[in-house]
Amino acid sequence: MAADRPKLARFGLYEIDLVSGELRKEGTRVRLQEQPFRVLAMLLERPGEMVTREEMRTRLWPGDTFVDFDHGLNTAVNKLREALGDAAANPRFVQTVARRGYRFIAPVQQNGAGVANPEAAQRVELASGAVAASAKGTVDSETLHPELEVPVPRRGLTRGLFILIQLMYLIFYVAALFRWQAVQRIADGFLPGWGAMAIVVAVLVTAGVGIPLRCYLISGAAFDHRRLGEKFQRLFPAILVLDELWAIAPFLLAERIGFGPAFAATAGLLYLPFSERSLVRMAYTEKE
Repeated sequence: MAADRPKLARFGLYEIDLVSGELRKEGTRVRLQEQPFRVLAMLLERPGEMVTREEMRTRLWPGDTFVDFDHGLNTAVNKLREALGDAAANPRFVQTVARRGYRFIAPVQQNGAGVANPEAAQRVELASGAVAASAKGTVDSETLHPELEVPVPRRGLTRGLFILIQLMYLIFYVAALFRWQAVQRIADGFLPGWGAMAIVVAVLVTAGVGIPLRCYLISGAAFDHRRLGEKFQRLFPAILVLDELWAIAPFLLAERIGFGPAFAATAGLLYLPFSERSLVRMAYTEKE
């Protein structure tokens, strides 16, 4: 019943006011959007118990609402975890029950009363034990990525690494455009005539295409565009071709850095687009 629902709840360093819709950490307000806040409120109604994804769908999105429910819920939970400094791989507050729902595992004080979840402390200890076991090579299946079957890292980390890769390519493009005449001289050294001109044209065209592409991917990851994963998958064939072409760029510097380092750099760059795809899939899961 609504009258029995808590109006004020405390857990860890956090306090949530369900009437005013505010989340605070040690008295400082934490910015949290409406949907993640509603997810937290639902979990706090039954601390220590699993709330199914279907229950959340019914509460968060009425039947006449057209929305990608799975993606919307995953995004809301991810934003809630970011606000709480939590992680799916090592949960302190929100635990994923694989493909079924979520559970709030921390002890909760409601309306100034005692701990509302007497089993929560035991659950936290069990979760800590699972983390220790994972360090020994035994990973709880609930903390694994549903598609990649690897421990789920913090989304901030995966998005940051993805952005760094885009910045690296952006620097490649800008440097090549600023020094295109030097590129032509190097190309003339081992492939004179039309071959050298073709290399220069390829560098200019791909750099011109790559700059807006990288800017788009950087802004999408920086602002956490909810459909970046889906859009990246659509763009991946073009990104793969572009990145594989630029993977041979170190050979333009082979005379200066040596054949071995150029070969090693090319080998690393050949793998990089697949690393980008893995990072995006880890940060933007389709289903948890």
